Amino acid sequence: MPPARKLFVTTALPYANGSFHIGHIMEYIQADIWVRFQRMQGHAVNFVGADDTHGAPIMIAAEKAGKTPQAFVADVAAGRKQYLDGFHIGFDNWYSTDAPENHALARQIYRDLRDRADGSLIEVRRIAQFFDPEKNMFLPDRYIQGECPRCHAKAQYGDNCEVCGAVHSPTDLIDPFSALSGARPELRDSEHFFFKLSDPRCVEFLEKWTQDGRLQPEVANKVREWFSVRSLPDGSRSEGLGDWDISRDAPYFGIEIPDAPGKYFYVWLDAPVGYLASLQNLLERRGESFDAYMADPALEQYHFIGKDIVTFHTLFWPAMLHLSGRKTPDNVFVHGFLTVNGEKMSKSRGTGLDPLKYLRLGMDAEWLRYYLAAKLSARNEDIDFTAEDFMARVNSDLIGKYVNIASRAAGFLSRRFDGRLTGDFGAPGAALLADVRGARDAIARMYEAREYGKATREIMLLADRVNAYADQNKPWDLARDAANDPALHQVCSVLMNAFAELTRYLAPVLPGLADAVQDFLGVSMRQWNAEHAVQAIAPYQHLMRRVAPEQLAALFAPPEDPARAVGEGADGAEGAQGPAPGGAALAPAISIDEFGKIDLRIALIVDCAPVEGSTRLLRLSLDAGEGRLRNVFSAIAGACTPQDLVGKHTVLVANLAPRKMKFGVSEGMVLCASHGDEKAHPGIYLLTPWPGATPGMRVR
Repeated sequence: MPPARKLFVTTALPYANGSFHIGHIMEYIQADIWVRFQRMQGHAVNFVGADDTHGAPIMIAAEKAGKTPQAFVADVAAGRKQYLDGFHIGFDNWYSTDAPENHALARQIYRDLRDRADGSLIEVRRIAQFFDPEKNMFLPDRYIQGECPRCHAKAQYGDNCEVCGAVHSPTDLIDPFSALSGARPELRDSEHFFFKLSDPRCVEFLEKWTQDGRLQPEVANKVREWFSVRSLPDGSRSEGLGDWDISRDAPYFGIEIPDAPGKYFYVWLDAPVGYLASLQNLLERRGESFDAYMADPALEQYHFIGKDIVTFHTLFWPAMLHLSGRKTPDNVFVHGFLTVNGEKMSKSRGTGLDPLKYLRLGMDAEWLRYYLAAKLSARNEDIDFTAEDFMARVNSDLIGKYVNIASRAAGFLSRRFDGRLTGDFGAPGAALLADVRGARDAIARMYEAREYGKATREIMLLADRVNAYADQNKPWDLARDAANDPALHQVCSVLMNAFAELTRYLAPVLPGLADAVQDFLGVSMRQWNAEHAVQAIAPYQHLMRRVAPEQLAALFAPPEDPARAVGEGADGAEGAQGPAPGGAALAPAISIDEFGKIDLRIALIVDCAPVEGSTRLLRLSLDAGEGRLRNVFSAIAGACTPQDLVGKHTVLVANLAPRKMKFGVSEGMVLCASHGDEKAHPGIYLLTPWPGATPGMRVR
């Protein structure tokens, strides 16, 4: 076994002026999958994050909210846990860049850059800076907008262009204006502090660090453009790396620069230092030395970021670290944006994807984790979310291929063999298991390289082979004759051991489901190279349900007009009946005699199958204690799978007149619960009786 690695992993720090959006969640899931895989390999990982809390936008937003900046960011931070826990994102520490560790570290890094024995990398200059005469303040770069001097894109920020990626100064913008007031800003002199990024020591280091093969090729190629002095297509010239203005004038919410009263670090200097501060806080709470940890030459440091902040993480941040005598990142993993139906997300156009709304609708967090994993690669590429693709990948692949393996075998093992498995797999079964296990190293390499899409495709191809083995050996046919029990036992044992291997491969993506399977099978899902065969299983419990079309429709539905909320009258006031329970007004009163005409009976679901030609219906064969089976069609295919229903008891409307349908005759109705507004609150819930009820009992 190779020695365990020592890994320090972060994601980009979200700005503390609002809730997480789906782009944050995608990045955190991508990093979390990688971290979980590394831990399954036995490696020691510290995975940390923090809120980016400083800067003029926070100061301005806090002022509008009537709060101090500290109180404002604390309120935002208080809402983070529900997102992280909801999507199974396992940071070891979540901190703040306004913490004392960050103040101390940022100041020390600055001093180390300033006080270098071979010459300071900090220079103080008087510059002409934009001043908003209406707001009576110097404008931060992000509050100055104008036309990019290189690509001429409109409404670009004062520090870099989001279209061409060029780094520039606010005074380089064409036709600048204040984003706060709209006024044309005035140039006024101010003393500013610069990190000399153009210094040969910085340039030499960065040219080597960014071009030595560590960065993704497309990222390295983009960064290379920023080094060269060359003519641009528009006739202007790129002058290579320019010095970086790292100071801002009061009033400013941030960290005051040492020996410079009234001057503060630009937020992008202290924000990435927050990675180190969060780690320091974590280690010191454990009683470990931060300095010793960072000094270990075996330590590997990785950052997961979006493509919009490449400049800061591949130029400024590694240069700050290296030239101040600190360890630099081993790599910066850059991902693209998430779009919806090929468009940028917009709540007003119904193309937004609100993470908390997703969870409130009862949608499984691991559906999204799997879907994103199936789309993510090691390249800096945008990925697109479409409802149809999402439903197909979850229902067809995750449920129909993977979960289906367990449901096909578990019932037979429990009913016929008391849950125990045999170790005799037969030649075909042993060969299949050898092939499944033989894919372990290839899938591990895909996870290591962040090629999650390739990994999930390989796992689903293996699931196809396992299902083909089941189709070939037909355990459902073997179960018809007790003489076939040895063959049935063998086939189901192969299926369950294959399911265990596939679950282990999916565990970094589906940690919650892997924990449930670990309890079900009694073998570890937290060790990548576990070799234990499944000896026995617990009674099978439902592992994962299907995505319902109604849930996706509700997810992308625009916000509801409050004036049309359920339970309100035409004038917007609450109706005389009060709020409608369950989203539907109560029906008119009936007498006890009228209710007595409905004959409700307990029924056992003996068999269940999809209805060809229908995406909503399932065909149920019900035993209601009559000595025969009833045929009932029910529109619950989006909420239940046939495997989940067989063997369950439910409530049947037994005296409902038979109804002829194009698929056959339906002899009754099973009872389900749902919300009155199924678009906003999707979900169908089959009624089941208390344990002990038997077929034919009347419900009164």
